Amino acid sequence: MKKLLATICTVLVASATSLFAGEYPDISIAELKKAIADKAVTVIDVNGATSYKNGHVPTALNFAEVKGDLASKLPADKGSLIVAYCGGPSCSAYTRAANAAKELGYTNIKHLSVGISGWLQAGEGTEK
Repeated sequence: MKKLLATICTVLVASATSLFAGEYPDISIAELKKAIADKAVTVIDVNGATSYKNGHVPTALNFAEVKGDLASKLPADKGSLIVAYCGGPSCSAYTRAANAAKELGYTNIKHLSVGISGWLQAGEGTEK
């Protein structure tokens, strides 16, 4: 009976992890930097106003500030690249912005899973 319960718990945890981890594909720092340079992305920071003010990925929108009017801040083309991020790999707050974009009909939404912490650890600059 213990083995059965352990197996069921393992399956449930694995299912939940894969369900939440793969909802939006990851984008690398290098890919995001290129998209920013090419002006081919809308970046959304979900770390909150204080963190945003202290430094964010260049060009990023402050989700806390624009969430009520997000539709007007995103490109007209629903296939445009939208990238959401939050604090780092263990943070899931990015889904608030990603889901909001998805609800507006956007289809090319990605996640910078390293978040602002990974961006800074990679030596990348921020805007303030």
